[in-house]
Amino acid sequence: MVLVKVQGPAHPETADEAKPAFQSAVLHRHLATEFFPLTRAEGNYLLLEDGRKIFDASGGAAVGCIGWGNKRVAEAVTKQVLAAPYCATIFYTTRAQEELCRTLVDSTNGHMSRAYIVNSGSEAMEAALKLARQYFLELDPPQPDRVRFISRKQSYHGITLGALAVGGHVYRRAKFEPLLMKTVSQVSPCFEYRGKKPNESDEEYVNRLSEELDAEFQRVGPETVCAFVAEPVVGAALGCVPSVRGYFKAVRAICDKYGALLILDEVMCGMGRTGTLHAWEQEGVAPDIQTIGKALGGGYQPVAGLLAGRRVIDAIEKGTSVFVHGHTYQGHPAACAAALEVQRIIQEEELLANVRNLGALLSRRLKEELGDHPNVGNIRGRGFFWGIEFVADKTTAAPFPPEAHVAMDICELGLADEYSINVYPGTGTVDGVQGDHIIISPPFNVTSSDIELIVDAVTRLVNDYFAKGS
Repeated sequence: MVLVKVQGPAHPETADEAKPAFQSAVLHRHLATEFFPLTRAEGNYLLLEDGRKIFDASGGAAVGCIGWGNKRVAEAVTKQVLAAPYCATIFYTTRAQEELCRTLVDSTNGHMSRAYIVNSGSEAMEAALKLARQYFLELDPPQPDRVRFISRKQSYHGITLGALAVGGHVYRRAKFEPLLMKTVSQVSPCFEYRGKKPNESDEEYVNRLSEELDAEFQRVGPETVCAFVAEPVVGAALGCVPSVRGYFKAVRAICDKYGALLILDEVMCGMGRTGTLHAWEQEGVAPDIQTIGKALGGGYQPVAGLLAGRRVIDAIEKGTSVFVHGHTYQGHPAACAAALEVQRIIQEEELLANVRNLGALLSRRLKEELGDHPNVGNIRGRGFFWGIEFVADKTTAAPFPPEAHVAMDICELGLADEYSINVYPGTGTVDGVQGDHIIISPPFNVTSSDIELIVDAVTRLVNDYFAKGS
């Protein structure tokens, strides 16, 4: 995010030349800019060093789920750090890890058998891909030809090389294409706004996408496919796009037909963000492997995870009983303690019901205020996970050119005093390069008055941005 230009020369030629007031040593996302120092976060607000107080309507990247400064979580982390700050998982386990994994497995109504705790969504996806491959090697007889994955265009599953390879985000892949594994192919996303034909029913659209996926299995050889990978509600790449009714049941049927696994990436849309703890609960299917993150620990510690179904775990247990994968900081005690306490708070305070109830209010108010705006093409989402896609022409749905930086500029403008709202930018919505959207994903414990504050600020922000640009 481009925020403030760095002041002064980066490399003074003499000692007498004035040096910048501050020269960062951080390898930031953008080296030609200086980022706003965040001094404190409390409740739903971010407090900046220059005195600004920003309402965090996106929870960062859909991370914050119980607000900031929660003392219960801080105390749980502190207690764990003082008791055992680190655990070498080659020899030991901790009560925090055991209780967290038991909580997660039990939350799936018997569909999942084991949980694996790591530090980021990208790590979780890397583990999922390797576990899927190993599953087929552990079968009796093994199926070593299963080396391929099928995913979807305009998807994002993480930034490490394996996760990037199964993602379909053109911009993020571009510089690293030569390094990415070549055993991945992609099919169309389930994207009603841009993919569904005029007068095409949901059933017809699902059938068309199903036929495309089935044809891709046939093209690459169904006996070579490990898994199909998808997000139940597409986050950063498309801006909160849910599938149409029946899509994932059709996908599940095709995977079962060819003996492939179904991997659902819920790093961004899961752990309550869409109104149920697991987004797949709303689809009527369960995955074989699931990745989780962001709202798992609510930002209080770096934590993500993988859930594996009984089919997968049974094969490993009957085979070598060894998952050939590992991280120094997997199952980190403080991260597990934070995530466990966050999940307890969500359950005890019945926050998922709040997400469902006020999610309907957020949806209705956004559509009332911005649905007719000439540069708002589509408003979509579920629960507390909503995307607004911007277009240059509402009739044709033509996007703005990438060099206009519409989404990023809107988000930057939102930090100004008259709006004081933090929303999350996304680009490449149309084809991985063109297209702009923002994401609104507030904490699960916001009130109806908070929802009105968000809608008011976002409405003024969008109206003013396009009025100034016209």
